[in-house]
Amino acid sequence: TAHKTGASFIDRTILGLGVDTIFEIGGQDSKFISLEEGIVVDFAMNDKCAAGTGRFLEVMARALEVDLEDFGIFSFKAQQPAPISSLCTVFAESEVISLIAKGETRENIIAGIHEAIASRVVAMASRVGFKSKIMMTGGVAKNKGVVSALEDKLGYPIEVSPRAQVTGAIGAALIAGSTS
Repeated sequence: TAHKTGASFIDRTILGLGVDTIFEIGGQDSKFISLEEGIVVDFAMNDKCAAGTGRFLEVMARALEVDLEDFGIFSFKAQQPAPISSLCTVFAESEVISLIAKGETRENIIAGIHEAIASRVVAMASRVGFKSKIMMTGGVAKNKGVVSALEDKLGYPIEVSPRAQVTGAIGAALIAGSTS
């Protein structure tokens, strides 16, 4: 509810998109929210593990010895995304280390990581159904490589919340303010 409220507020006051789908990928979980006329009609959440979240990206950046701030840009330099078959953080880290040992470029590995995240998120959203006016929130929205991979998999452009990391907090504050 907080993410929907924050995203709807940002959409109304800044974007004017008429958001009907929200992807929120934060540090520890990812959420998919489907809206109709601003009302939540369906919701899916990955909260079982850190797969595809900000924490997952932090671990991968450390394994690749790349600054997390630069992670998104690296993937745009890839020639061919390296296949990453596991999104389990422990197994994916082993996979990344193995790819490095085989001589795979960091750019290709990072692009593969982004594609794996996008595939997982789109699979989650497909179970619920998504529409075309999409906003992405959460800290991972700052990673242009993940956003681009998601756009490619979805076939729709994604508007990144200008307050991606605090969209849920904005929503919570608006909800708290309306009840006082």
